[in-house]
Amino acid sequence: MTVDTTTDVRGPVRGRAGPGCDVTVIEGPFRGHYRETYVFALPDRPLRCKVHEPRSELFRFDRRCFLSEDRLLLDLRGRVRRIPEIVVLDEHILLQGFIEGRTLGRGTAGALSARHAAQLGRLFGELVALDTGSIDAPRLCVPADHPGDGDSVAFLEGLIAFTEDEVYGRHADRFGSLLRELGLREDALDGVRGRARGLTGRPFTLVHGDLHRLNFVVDGGGDLWTIDWELAMIGDPLYDLATHLHLMRYSPREAARTARLWAAAVHGVRPECARGWRDDLGVLLAYKRAQSVYTDVIRGAIALEQPGTGPAWSRLPVTAHRVREVLERAREPLGLDTVPSLREVMGAYARRLHGREPGVTASGP
Repeated sequence: MTVDTTTDVRGPVRGRAGPGCDVTVIEGPFRGHYRETYVFALPDRPLRCKVHEPRSELFRFDRRCFLSEDRLLLDLRGRVRRIPEIVVLDEHILLQGFIEGRTLGRGTAGALSARHAAQLGRLFGELVALDTGSIDAPRLCVPADHPGDGDSVAFLEGLIAFTEDEVYGRHADRFGSLLRELGLREDALDGVRGRARGLTGRPFTLVHGDLHRLNFVVDGGGDLWTIDWELAMIGDPLYDLATHLHLMRYSPREAARTARLWAAAVHGVRPECARGWRDDLGVLLAYKRAQSVYTDVIRGAIALEQPGTGPAWSRLPVTAHRVREVLERAREPLGLDTVPSLREVMGAYARRLHGREPGVTASGP
């Protein structure tokens, strides 16, 4: 997730830039979960560009598929509308165009306008038109690790395994006691895995993987642009709809309308990519709700441990409220008999802040 427009947030001007850049016009950093973004002008060009730097303290909670977001966007040029332009300085240096405008995250949460809903539908259609053989951008994983085209079961099982191994397992030494105290066992995703075995096979397509409000930018003309393709992958096209619905927090009525919008767009381009979507959407949503618990529990702990973000004790109630909310949403997918109360969640985090974990410097009130 990246805040990528100057109307969203402004940072101090930094005196560094790439080749041929005027360092006096650099803006940033704009901080996202995984990276910081810097925006600058190029000589003799009306388009401003941006570069990303990974945050040194990051934990990765999502699997990456493509080696370079910029090279993927270059590959998509002319095939997906309203995405960042890529400026090719030479064969090794690509710069991503900066979309001037505001993200949907700046507005009121709720339904999209009719215009933006129609543009979202076109995006869904453009994505499913891109099958496994039409993307040439280099990938991080070796072909032997790719699930077979259309094997939706293997695709979701791969995501579940990543969450178990790279999120829970990799961080168990530091956060395992907190996760267990909140009811998350090592086998918590087994229920979702069991449901995944009944998925219908759908041909794989390009999937954006992170379609939320901060990754949609409304330009000066009112058009909707899609940014932050870092988590794009090749996989089950229904995963994009599930991720979008999970992250957008629509009302039930609006979620149903958006699901029908996706289905209509896909049926108009590749009907086979919508096979079984009504039955399978709930399974993918169950995974997203369960995955978000691991993400939010760990991110909450890390944020409370950061001394530069203000007194941890004053932020504890907000963190606990957010974590309890995601636990409640994931109660059924995770097989939780009960969900910890707000007081119990606060207590779990408070014990960390009292210094029971290494590297915590916050003190109590």
